[in-house]
Amino acid sequence: MPAIHFNRVTKRYADGFEALRDATFAVEAGEFTFLTGHSGAGKTTALRLIAAIERATSGTVLVNGQNVAALRAVAIPYLRRSLGLVFQDQKLLHDRNAFENVMLPLAVCGEPPREAARRVRAALDKVGLLGRERAMPITLSGGEQQRLCIARAVVNRPSILIADEPTANLDSEAALGIVEIFQAFNRVGVTVLVATHDHTLIERFASSVVRLAHGRVAAKPAALATP
Repeated sequence: MPAIHFNRVTKRYADGFEALRDATFAVEAGEFTFLTGHSGAGKTTALRLIAAIERATSGTVLVNGQNVAALRAVAIPYLRRSLGLVFQDQKLLHDRNAFENVMLPLAVCGEPPREAARRVRAALDKVGLLGRERAMPITLSGGEQQRLCIARAVVNRPSILIADEPTANLDSEAALGIVEIFQAFNRVGVTVLVATHDHTLIERFASSVVRLAHGRVAAKPAALATP
């Protein structure tokens, strides 16, 4: 069973704009996939549908076998616990330090404090920020802030990690570091879907690609060899 399956999905907004049109694609469990396309191709919309931030106008979005559109509002938080979400608007809490930012999802879930603290430090360690746990977000570089967002996204041990342009506005070295972190999670079985228009990263890292053009799936090329 695919981790993510779009079946003839259309998303039409109130003004008539169709961000996605009859889109069908699948991301297999344990796969690392890039979702690519021009600005406005529908990448962000697709990710928002996966996370049930928005709902499809027609078609079916399945996440770990669940029909997202059929979920009741009370079930959506449980869906999102299986997802690690990294969006462009990072939503870091700038009045809380790095440790407290990563702790937040566990506090919301009622995780016992001692176990929560252990998991926060483990997540920070995985993204190379264990030594910065008391740092305020404003004091971190752009790359470090993005790594902090990833730590927060994975602290709940999600089975699926999705990211929207996670390397935007980063220099090439920082961008490579971010994708290498995603690769590390993928190697231990996490399904990863990264939306990006950075073809350099796609050519270097991609094993699977879904390409959108004006809301339609343009191609999903055969597996690309990683240099």
